[in-house]
Amino acid sequence: MFFVISGYLITAHLLKEISSSGRIALAPFYARRARRLLPAAFLVLAVSAAASIALLPYPRWARTGAEVLASAAYVENWFLSGMSVNYSALNDLATPVQHYWSLSVEEQFYLLWPLLLIGSWWLSSRLSSNPRRAAGVTLGVLVVVSLGLSVHATALAPNQAYFVTHARAWEFGIGGLVALLPAARLSRPVAEVLSLSGFATIAFAVVTFDSLTPFPGWTALLPVMGSAAVIIGGTGRTRLLHTPVTSTRPVQWLGDISYSLYLWHWPLMVLTPFLLSGTLTTWMKLGVLATALIVSDLTRRLVEKPGQRWPMLRDSTRRTFLAMVLAMLLVAALTVSMIIAGKVRTDADIPPKTMTIEACTGPQALDAASSCDDPFGPARESVMGPVNAYFYTPPGCVGVPDLLRFGGTTATVRCDFSAGRESPTEVWLVGDSHAEQFKGPIIDIARKQGWVLTTSFGGGCPVIDAPFEGFRTQASPADKERCRTWSRAVQDAIALAAPDLVFTSSAARVQMLDDGTGRTQSAQFTDGLERTWRRWISAGSTVVALGGVPFNGEVRSPDCVVLNREAPRACAVPVEVANPPDPYLAAAVELADSRAIAFDASPYFCDQEQCFAVVGGIAVYYDADHLNLDYARRLAPELMAVVERVL
Repeated sequence: MFFVISGYLITAHLLKEISSSGRIALAPFYARRARRLLPAAFLVLAVSAAASIALLPYPRWARTGAEVLASAAYVENWFLSGMSVNYSALNDLATPVQHYWSLSVEEQFYLLWPLLLIGSWWLSSRLSSNPRRAAGVTLGVLVVVSLGLSVHATALAPNQAYFVTHARAWEFGIGGLVALLPAARLSRPVAEVLSLSGFATIAFAVVTFDSLTPFPGWTALLPVMGSAAVIIGGTGRTRLLHTPVTSTRPVQWLGDISYSLYLWHWPLMVLTPFLLSGTLTTWMKLGVLATALIVSDLTRRLVEKPGQRWPMLRDSTRRTFLAMVLAMLLVAALTVSMIIAGKVRTDADIPPKTMTIEACTGPQALDAASSCDDPFGPARESVMGPVNAYFYTPPGCVGVPDLLRFGGTTATVRCDFSAGRESPTEVWLVGDSHAEQFKGPIIDIARKQGWVLTTSFGGGCPVIDAPFEGFRTQASPADKERCRTWSRAVQDAIALAAPDLVFTSSAARVQMLDDGTGRTQSAQFTDGLERTWRRWISAGSTVVALGGVPFNGEVRSPDCVVLNREAPRACAVPVEVANPPDPYLAAAVELADSRAIAFDASPYFCDQEQCFAVVGGIAVYYDADHLNLDYARRLAPELMAVVERVL
């Protein structure tokens, strides 16, 4: 909707200029856009950066600083598109400036469209044709090509397609085509039906679209065409008639402050919980809304309007651009300092080589024999930095770039703790990041036992003899094929190597399979895992299914512990909500083979009623999906008890 409106307004403005003078003065045009947009945008960026340093945990400074920098350069959409293909970034929490991606797309369109309009107008004059028709043809071609690219990109790589300019340009183009329509006066009934039908179409999209809707692609036509209908209905009526919705005073006022409101609403939503040290209640959210409206009105009065009217800039295009460059440099200096400060803090974090297991600390606090005073009290450290990262690889482990690569990257690591002993115990740990989160305790065991440990992880991908379809949402064809290829290769490699022990897990509760039978996901997972494990067992291996880790981000805010440092019990979630049945545990039980062992981790996170985010003074989770390395390593005695049963 925003893109359609923006395309309409900018095209109408450019048409007015080129129709009256036969040309578009590009430098003054871009200077006007800079004076209109940049003062408020840079103010919010600077405030967001400073507030992030003051309020956000230091591990988020570097990512936030990078996005502030990308936003100041109006390439935030491409930054987010690049990060969307990085599996390890999927659990990164939203920064206060993430919403600048749409402003970046808008500015990139503003750079392109005036040039195309000038070119089409010049060509029409050469060919003695109607210049408006030439502009319409040019914009129509842009819409068709961009829509085709959008549909293609959404089918192949939906995460990236959401942000990239070429998949969004057609939405601006539709607004531009509306601006190019011949002036017409619609009757009041026709205009109101068209306008209200457009609003109804938009509302239908709002209500029916969800995370499974492929977007933008074809489905974006619904809100786009609805927006176009609202514009046509509102601009095609006689002067005495008014749009029943958009002509009201509150809506007009919201329209006046809409740009500042868009800039402020998101950082206020992201940062306020840290300012108030708690999850937002309904009343707090209403307070955020009221604050956003007030601050936006003040920004419009004190920054937006003066920025456009200040004679020093208004009377000189050169000074406008110099001021823009200076403001960008100041924001860049602030963000670079932010990135460096975050890096200095995080570089100091190194996980200890050995882990001391203590009573009443971490999962040991749930041992009934421990009689701990307060097993669910405050965490010693609630901020999760690199020292807590589940994917940490210690010295002694070396990547094997030519073995089981995942999408062209090294996914396999070998840790040889055998000290040269003959016939050491061979152990594999395979799966997605939900298997990787157990790497810490398994490496600790491997080091003590002198194992040779091989790990191979594919982001979001289970090792299973079944057709993978997606992780939470449908994956692109390329991602499906990458997962299936790697999964088959891992299955073959383990069957060939026949290690003594295979640990395996994945986020099966939110992954999707489709074997064509129409059965439940649980049934498909059970059958696929059984086929995989039977093959390994036949080769001589024992399989340990790692399951039962309760949800985190699915059932609570990933920031819950940080926001409730003194009372982390507020983050507790009922067992039936946080810990639904795990397909890995079900498959191990169904297989009914002594060499297929189920390791149910849930007793180390939950009591009979609730699952907790802090246990024994240790924060359980590193991010929305994975365990804190410190907590996971304290599961080593429990995992060792399983090992002693089978080796």
